[in-house]
Amino acid sequence: MAAVFRLTSVFRKGVPPLYFQSALLARPLVVPRKQREQTYLLTARIHASQTLNASSGSQAASLHWTAERVLSILLLAMGPVAYFHPGPAIDYSLAAALTLHGHWGLGQVLTDYVHGDTKVKVANTGLFLLSTVTFAGLCYFNYNDVGICKAIALLWSK
Repeated sequence: MAAVFRLTSVFRKGVPPLYFQSALLARPLVVPRKQREQTYLLTARIHASQTLNASSGSQAASLHWTAERVLSILLLAMGPVAYFHPGPAIDYSLAAALTLHGHWGLGQVLTDYVHGDTKVKVANTGLFLLSTVTFAGLCYFNYNDVGICKAIALLWSK
């Protein structure tokens, strides 16, 4: 059994460490014989997307995660802007942002629940087709009808 050594226990009370502020930070002191021969780390790494982790490293996964959060915040900000200043630029921005948000969300569901090479390829193709049709439909609605902003305002007015 491995002994766990907390770095914060080294420091005396009243003298906080400079770089290791977390009490949860722990390092293994002793590794059992069975695990000495293995080359992998003892800590588990959890990634949301297997495809990003397998080929391009953690920087791409980190950038994707950041882009998802930025898009979510932008969608929150677009609501009041669309209400107070409706127009074609906001309509098409909403069409793009909503489609991308849905595409990324359904992509994560597919990553979690679809397994097998052929099934993953078929599911991803279906997702790209669905996202393309969704964006084209929203653009068609914006161009040939009242637009997303006015349509939502009409729904709220009745």
